[in-house]
Amino acid sequence: MPTTFNTINAYIKSCPKEVQPILQKIRETIQEACVEAEEAISYAMPAFKLEGKVLVYFSAWKNHIGFYALPSGTAAFQKELTNYHTAKGSIQFPLDKPMPYALIKKIVKFRIKEIQAK
Repeated sequence: MPTTFNTINAYIKSCPKEVQPILQKIRETIQEACVEAEEAISYAMPAFKLEGKVLVYFSAWKNHIGFYALPSGTAAFQKELTNYHTAKGSIQFPLDKPMPYALIKKIVKFRIKEIQAK
């Protein structure tokens, strides 16, 4: 994959065909949760920004989708994320398991409240 992209469309098109619908559905899930979020590319990954601040990032990897809700978004959902590998600000959703779109939406809504509170 190229290391730089200008749009989320370009990023998604650069990924394997079988992963593209998953990435598109994640994109739509984020858009549904926050219609005012702006699409961006940051750190060579799709990102959504709200009020100039990063809401979330996501990316495709060989065996998982990386979802980056910053440390606060990951920490707030530790109970729901026990079946996934997590690190300080990242979550790995395995490609061989159903994608938890409803959980992604909940995390995005949490991040919206967090950004708007500041």
